[in-house]
Amino acid sequence: MHVALFEFDGVRSWGFVRDGAACAVQPGTSIEPALKDDADLVVLAARTESIAPLHQVRLLAPIPGPAQFIGIGLNYRQHAMEGGNEIPAAPVSFPLYSSAVAHPDQPIELPAFSREVDWEVELGIVIGTPGRDIAPEDALRHVAGYTIVNDVSARDVQRAEGQWSRAKSFDTFKPMGPWMTTVDELGPADSLAVRLWVNGELKQSSSTADLIFDVPTLVSDLSRSLTLQRGTVISTGTPSGVGFARQPPEFLQPGDTVTLEIEGIGTLSNPVIAARTASEESSDGPR
Repeated sequence: MHVALFEFDGVRSWGFVRDGAACAVQPGTSIEPALKDDADLVVLAARTESIAPLHQVRLLAPIPGPAQFIGIGLNYRQHAMEGGNEIPAAPVSFPLYSSAVAHPDQPIELPAFSREVDWEVELGIVIGTPGRDIAPEDALRHVAGYTIVNDVSARDVQRAEGQWSRAKSFDTFKPMGPWMTTVDELGPADSLAVRLWVNGELKQSSSTADLIFDVPTLVSDLSRSLTLQRGTVISTGTPSGVGFARQPPEFLQPGDTVTLEIEGIGTLSNPVIAARTASEESSDGPR
């Protein structure tokens, strides 16, 4: 199943994508409790009806305010090697800010003080059942499903500060979507094709088979130090083909369009623009 958040006729609704249509739950119904159990989602989905063809609704990030938002670095063998890094002996994790989440088709805004903004296609794990000290063999019982995350990164800021969180958490730097595909369809997501294009030119092409630490390992490892909450998103790292490692390096520019695709989930696309200044925003009034 594809679990989605969307807007239609000015109304925001949870629901499902089925047969090319957006199917909304009853007004006032929260879908979050059902994330803990596939059977509950099936029952909820059976009670929905189509409200519009998919192309007529505005898709939103499926988890617009993650309870916890965790990034994983250097988690594809080829990506670690292209950056001249050793293969990590344990997962490298760091916090991301939920304020960075952007919706499908929402512009990625390039800050004026960074000239090296990069792309990164990533598989996002969505936690459904909270847990602490989760064994690897039990990890998938805590996973509701998967989505796509573009881990947009200001490389010059990342390099200057020596840490990753802020450089990867500017406003609009975490496009997410187009929906969440449930774990019953993708299982451990261990052999999915992962691709990214800039302006139609293929930049990243790999498979989750190249992950150093797979989904069960990441869920288990992170749960050793914190209780994973329902609605947590774990962005699992990116494959090779990022801009900073290219010769010469390539970075995003205003007017670009970035398109991401993960097998079994779908496609996420966002245009790139120059960030508006505070004076420009105030002259236009509140957004």
